[in-house]
Amino acid sequence: MHPWVGISDHVRLGVVTRWVTPELVGGVLEKCGVRDKKSGALPAGFMVYFTLALALFQQDSYDDVAEQLVGSVPELSESIPNKSSFTRARGRLGPRVLETLFRELAGPLAPVGLKSAFYRGMRLAAVDGFVLDVPDTTANRAAFGGPVKNGQPAGFPQAWVVTLTECGTHAQVDAAVGGFNGGEPELAIKMADSAAGMLVIMDRGFPGVVLWRAYTGAGAHLLIRARSSVAARPVEHLPDGTYLARMNLAGQKGAHPGGVLVRVIEYRVDSGEVVRLLTDLVDPIAYPAAELAGIYHSRWEAESAFRQIKTFQRGPAEVLRSGDPDLVRQEVWAHLVVHHCLTQVIIALADDNRIDPDRVSFVKVLKHARRSVVRQCTDTPTKINEFLVVLAAKVHRKLDNGARRLREADRHLKRPDSKYSSKLSYRINTRDRRPTRRVTAKVITLHPAIVQ
Repeated sequence: MHPWVGISDHVRLGVVTRWVTPELVGGVLEKCGVRDKKSGALPAGFMVYFTLALALFQQDSYDDVAEQLVGSVPELSESIPNKSSFTRARGRLGPRVLETLFRELAGPLAPVGLKSAFYRGMRLAAVDGFVLDVPDTTANRAAFGGPVKNGQPAGFPQAWVVTLTECGTHAQVDAAVGGFNGGEPELAIKMADSAAGMLVIMDRGFPGVVLWRAYTGAGAHLLIRARSSVAARPVEHLPDGTYLARMNLAGQKGAHPGGVLVRVIEYRVDSGEVVRLLTDLVDPIAYPAAELAGIYHSRWEAESAFRQIKTFQRGPAEVLRSGDPDLVRQEVWAHLVVHHCLTQVIIALADDNRIDPDRVSFVKVLKHARRSVVRQCTDTPTKINEFLVVLAAKVHRKLDNGARRLREADRHLKRPDSKYSSKLSYRINTRDRRPTRRVTAKVITLHPAIVQ
């Protein structure tokens, strides 16, 4: 029998254990019907923490992650299992346990007084998606697909993750995982029930009658950017210069009785292109067009959350470590669980210091969470609370980024298709490249073509 049997059940994951408690882990395993059946195997409870640790220490090997978890326990650190043992144990655990754990934890976190999280009593949320590179195995390529160039695979297979993100806190309320060849709207529809009572913001890749009905039918409200061809024929002009139009199913004529009635808001930001928004909030007095245009930019908070996961937590340009599709899904759910727990740390710190969560540095909280695992200084509820008190004392000295400043960056190709590109193409790809810079507040003007 392996020396870890009977001892590894006591391993914890630092400050993350405040939310991923042993009781919660046990309940999720019971709910999913996962039990330890093989004598001497790595126990399922430990493997939940180990899988989360793989996400917390994405750049480390299996052996290094195991040492981070058990380094302070001599009986465990002297006999760490090999990689194949961990891989088999992950296979026995499967993806459903981590998905269920995420769903037990996920949800909005913003307190009622946080202005950036609400609009006229509705909680602001954004739906958007991002991709994660996965190892290029035959199974992953078949399950997820990936970019194609000239009819041939280009780059790694990619898992597509679509989330419902609370704008004021970056907390993931819900999520769906699919493949590169799937569609974002189809994944977004799965999260409609979680958006009840919220004002959900989406970009122009999402408008569609099926999605619209799913969200409004679940009690959510929508604010979605659309292309000029969507709901383009006014049915009724409203006093504020917006208008009602019908969004139809693909192939329907404008007069077709199918489809949904939407309010169209068109405006410019500074002297830029015309932006078109569709919303089910049709009352121009209760929901002024200028206010709705002003809060559309909150959609970018989802991009900020993705940056926290992809660039800081996972690591820039890192490829996930799993060669099997089920283990890829398990790994993705583990990343979402860890991110939600770190967001909870940020909310707690912001609340204790009466500051906006945007001011608390995600990177520094991530580093402290990793240290709490390495030092094994938070293996009991009392020690976890003591750790958070110490962390709270560092907010103004170390963790506070200050009030967020208005910034913008040019959209351009950051990585050329090949590092062996010619000097000419390299100059083209990097031309006019400028860093993120501070900007003045944007001026939003309703589009004069429809202002009466």
